[in-house]
Amino acid sequence: MKVILVNGSPNPKGCTYTALKEVEKTLNKNDIKTEIFWIGNKPVAGCMGCGNCLKTGKCFMEDKVNEFLEKVPETDGFIFGTPVHFAASSGMLSSFMDRVFYGRRKIFSNKPASAIASCRRGGATATLDEVNKYFGISNMPIVSSQYWNMVHGTKPEEVIKDEEGMQTMRTLGNNMAWLLKSIEAGKNAGIKLPENEPIIATNFIR
Repeated sequence: MKVILVNGSPNPKGCTYTALKEVEKTLNKNDIKTEIFWIGNKPVAGCMGCGNCLKTGKCFMEDKVNEFLEKVPETDGFIFGTPVHFAASSGMLSSFMDRVFYGRRKIFSNKPASAIASCRRGGATATLDEVNKYFGISNMPIVSSQYWNMVHGTKPEEVIKDEEGMQTMRTLGNNMAWLLKSIEAGKNAGIKLPENEPIIATNFIR
């Protein structure tokens, strides 16, 4: 079993990375393979709604989005981490996730996911709500922890001192590992994943 931890910060090894590493260490202790995927610090354009990816399976824009999507079929769970920018996720992560999840419910369906927010002081809960919505619309179980998945600090050394935040990350790692193993045990016992009805799209203006 494998989990990809997405670092949505322009800083490769800052506060968000520090939180993700704490989750990663716990996952590894539970024999879960991991990969930290950094989206980089180059501009990530938002989705243009052109629909090209629905035909080809790839976005026409060449950046980290296609690289990430190639990894999705062989990945069992996901954790998306982001710094808090203006009480929201980083603009880069938001654009990245818009394009990653557009029209791809099938490849993410039934795979557990979670969000992590790193902030100086406030805005973390609004950020978590924003990121979790991608999972809620994609048939993905959302993994929780003992508190909202957030850490506080302006630099990695301060995040490490956030004892409750770091414990929350470890609990999240344990919960993710438990859910993945439970799903695997269910499959081995002959319990099939839910069969979903075809999507009914209802517009409010007719």
